[in-house]
Amino acid sequence: MMNHAKKTSAAPFFLVFLAMGFGDVVGPMVGLAKDTFGLSNTMAQLLPLVGFLMFGLLSVPMGVYQAKTSKKQVLMIGLVLAAIGLIAPMSIGMYGNFTADAQNKIQFPFLLASILLLGAGAAILQVSGNPIMRDVSREGDFSRNLSLAQSVKAIGSSLGFLLPPFVVWAFGLNWTILFPVYSVIVLITLLSVKASKVVEQKADREPASLASCFNLLFSNKYALMMVLGIFFYVGAEVCVSSAVPILMKEQFGLNELGLLVSWSLFFLPILVGRFAGSLILEKISPKRFLILTVILSLCGMAFLFTGTQAMVFTGIVLIGLGFSNIFPLIFSITVDKMPERDNELSGLMVTAIVGGALIPPIMGFVVDHTSNLIGFLVPLACLAYLISIALVNLKTK
Repeated sequence: MMNHAKKTSAAPFFLVFLAMGFGDVVGPMVGLAKDTFGLSNTMAQLLPLVGFLMFGLLSVPMGVYQAKTSKKQVLMIGLVLAAIGLIAPMSIGMYGNFTADAQNKIQFPFLLASILLLGAGAAILQVSGNPIMRDVSREGDFSRNLSLAQSVKAIGSSLGFLLPPFVVWAFGLNWTILFPVYSVIVLITLLSVKASKVVEQKADREPASLASCFNLLFSNKYALMMVLGIFFYVGAEVCVSSAVPILMKEQFGLNELGLLVSWSLFFLPILVGRFAGSLILEKISPKRFLILTVILSLCGMAFLFTGTQAMVFTGIVLIGLGFSNIFPLIFSITVDKMPERDNELSGLMVTAIVGGALIPPIMGFVVDHTSNLIGFLVPLACLAYLISIALVNLKTK
């Protein structure tokens, strides 16, 4: 009976992963908000700063709170915060036909506050979403369900690229249609999760605490190295996802279709790469695969500097394919190295997603003082760090 209940109760939690992907909207929103509000690149990059800042502030504390309460309760908190963040912009007219008022000084700060709440919700959903999928899966189905859930998350991320150009073409609306559409989906998810009955598994060992997490981080050089790997990877991914639509517009004159082309070249390869990664890992070790994925990303980054459209487009595809498996590879390699510290490592690595907040403003500053293309040197530097940790792991037994 319990197994049957688990099987039928998994569907609402796939919706959770869809909603989790909405946090990635800050990438394509950088270029959209830049045009709407007439922002500099540095100011536009405040969107990923406030969106991903919550991962650094909330991940470990919410993990500790979750151990004392329940995963479902933490999920509900995350969904409520995301819903508030999405509904709030509609109060100032951001629901599909919005034009910035030069005299209204509160509009862009209001948008920043909205993205802050959406980021907080996405961070909390990350903390509880992965472990609760085990609780709602039948025995033996967890890995399959979690892989499928990550693909559903990628669909949520893709909507930020696909929906704006569609509504422009079909209805003459603009990118702010994302707020009502996302709001409806999050509210449906909230009601579905609330109605679900979850039998949660409790860990046999003591859950992670703030003290145990930070003791591990500062006492173990390997743990610090790998957590920084997540930090720099997420920073590089947000830099690329936010800069590619701007590159499409400024270098190749793709305006309305810029987001669609950006999705096709970057996020579609990430989605394909995640499916392909599970097959590739049946043939080679995670350490070797990590080397290959980072090298592929570096090759793609080099292609961006050729200046020719075919090479640049090819480079973006290669970066997407390379990026698709870096996060799970770093995560799994680290936990396999220290399985007895998986609670602490999970909290620390979700916290390291704050790299998506801190690295993009550096790129924005570089772009404002040079060019959009030169700004790609920032994610290139992040990849240089990733190749170094990949080599260290390859040499470590």
